[in-house]
Amino acid sequence: MLNTADNKILQQRGISIEQIDEQLRSFATGFPFLKIINAAEPQKGIIQVNESELKNALNQWNDYLQTEATIIKFVPASGAASRMFKDLFEFLESDKNEPQNEFENTFFNKIEQFAFYNELNKVCLENNKLSIKELISNKQYKPIVANLLLESGLNYGSLPKGLLRFHSYPTEKRTPLQEHLVEGALYAANKSNNVNIHFTVSKEHRLLFGKHLDESLNAFEEKYGVSYNVSFSEQKPSTDTIAADENNQPFREKGSLVFRPGGHGALIENLNDLSGDIIFIKNIDNVVPDSLKELTVIYKKVIAGILINLQKQTFSYLHELENESISAAKLSVIAQFCETRLNNHSDGIEKLSNNGLRLYLYNKLNRPMRVCGMVKNVGEPGGGPFLTVNADGTISPQILESSQIDLNNPSDKEKMLKSTHFNPVDLVCAVKNYKGEKFDLLKHVDKNTGFISLKSKNGKELKALELPGLWNGAMSDWNTIFVEVPIETFNPVKTVNDLLRPQHQ
Repeated sequence: MLNTADNKILQQRGISIEQIDEQLRSFATGFPFLKIINAAEPQKGIIQVNESELKNALNQWNDYLQTEATIIKFVPASGAASRMFKDLFEFLESDKNEPQNEFENTFFNKIEQFAFYNELNKVCLENNKLSIKELISNKQYKPIVANLLLESGLNYGSLPKGLLRFHSYPTEKRTPLQEHLVEGALYAANKSNNVNIHFTVSKEHRLLFGKHLDESLNAFEEKYGVSYNVSFSEQKPSTDTIAADENNQPFREKGSLVFRPGGHGALIENLNDLSGDIIFIKNIDNVVPDSLKELTVIYKKVIAGILINLQKQTFSYLHELENESISAAKLSVIAQFCETRLNNHSDGIEKLSNNGLRLYLYNKLNRPMRVCGMVKNVGEPGGGPFLTVNADGTISPQILESSQIDLNNPSDKEKMLKSTHFNPVDLVCAVKNYKGEKFDLLKHVDKNTGFISLKSKNGKELKALELPGLWNGAMSDWNTIFVEVPIETFNPVKTVNDLLRPQHQ
């Protein structure tokens, strides 16, 4: 099945033959759906913070910022912006010359409201000798779109989201990268006013990110009185997955194996390479202007404070669990904490011996921990919070995508449709154990939670395999706590017209 040339390519990519065999088996067998107990909801898996708890969490985090701990803001930023402009690409490639539908009309009618307007206008004057207003007056709409999307203009259709102008201020226009610099200064600066931010970027955009950062750092350091330590990494070639044909054999093009990116789950490797105590995770496009940042900053501190509080208690219990003579009464207290505060449920623990219960609790507590902000479901796309059955028969909170749920099962489909909250990718993670040692995050991935999709390459159908998602199966074996956060803290930009929403103006 694999020849000498294949083996050489695998060696260059850092992919083992065992990995290929495992991936091909996954194509043949598929991935099992997860067994759902219920969608998580308030009082049943999702914490709703009252005023007193909010103040306590804020105090916990502000106190933690005065320690020597390393805090990192981790931002997946490798996504290209091409999908943001899908409708405009369709307009550009169509045989129509004027806007026809609501999306197109909105874009042109409100074009002056975009932060990139002045820059785009300058390019239109250079390339077409006419301003945007003049082009619209002449009903020349396509040159405007071409100047926005194509390489001869701003090239927004090929750039990553992180480098596009999102927000307007009286004296500047900011990109998502710059807004994340601001956020980092507001909730992740340590007692020395150092801010650590890590962006995962694609190889072809790394130099552009570096250039933009160099142009930005001094101004933001001076404005917020901080020093930034910004680093970048790329998705590793070893996390690419092999493509398969209809017979679940390696897909080839001109005799060579075809590989595809393993999805955002591949970033667990990048996360695992960081040496931090506490790591915030938030997508590149979920940013707001300064006028709306206050609530975002408050709740980032709140979920971090909740994490610190739970981590302290967990570490204390783990030290006690090292004692083989620990009392039954203390084990009962720890078991209650594990169930009520961390939502780890098991029907069988009452049958365990004292030592059996001690080992069970030790293993459940001695894991990475994350607190995940969840917003009320208002129809935005995204995964959701569920209570699911694990491989060992225990029940725990998990973030699931619809592809992990058996929608042909009426009961599971109903549970999904009744879900009250969804995942905005608002996480704060504790990745060291109670002895101060780094967890190996790769040991806490559920490999049975990948995803197979059908794609095409040069007219031929192929099967593509995505690794367990970063906040889905890649964090399956973590202690997970869901906290309700305001919908105002979630402001993704999926299409260019989303930048016209009040949250981005």
